[in-house]
Amino acid sequence: MIHPKTELKFISNQIGYGVVATEFIPAGTITWALDDLDREFTPAKLKKMNPLYQNILETYCYRNNKGNFVLCWDYGRYVNHSFKSNCISTAYDFEIAIRDIQPGEELTDDYGYLNVSEPFKGIDEGTRRKTVYPDDLLNHHHIWDKQLLKNFPNILKVEQPLKSLITPKLWNEITAIAEGKKEMKSIKENYFPG
Repeated sequence: MIHPKTELKFISNQIGYGVVATEFIPAGTITWALDDLDREFTPAKLKKMNPLYQNILETYCYRNNKGNFVLCWDYGRYVNHSFKSNCISTAYDFEIAIRDIQPGEELTDDYGYLNVSEPFKGIDEGTRRKTVYPDDLLNHHHIWDKQLLKNFPNILKVEQPLKSLITPKLWNEITAIAEGKKEMKSIKENYFPG
């Protein structure tokens, strides 16, 4: 489920639609969490589907570390790619804001940690990386882990509208990580080698 203080908005002809903050979202906020309405499709099930559905799923899904395609039921599936993303996935089936997100600002992910099936060129944002590759998690996880570690303590300091989607057991683990009592799992654990 995407953060409730967001809306789907037309960004541009080149980008299409995206998810935009309607209010200030501080760094450390859980911006998305896997929930019971999200659908998961195995590659075998995807192959048996009508090509129309295959195309939709390949466009709007991310792949988890099992290689399954996960389709967000809400407009979380419209979060666009950026090499300068303001949200990052964790190894715990949720994403956090890694910097403050202002009202009207688009929420973005780096698709490099979403197990894309094929490489693609992103919009030039003046970054060294210009292309997203299927193995980006292997090559850039250390950068994303540093950004997550820097912001994990903020999880306990800011309002968390999506906290009810986090199990008490996982919340205890998040707390221990945020307080420096437990090591954070690397985002690299999300990698699917297929």
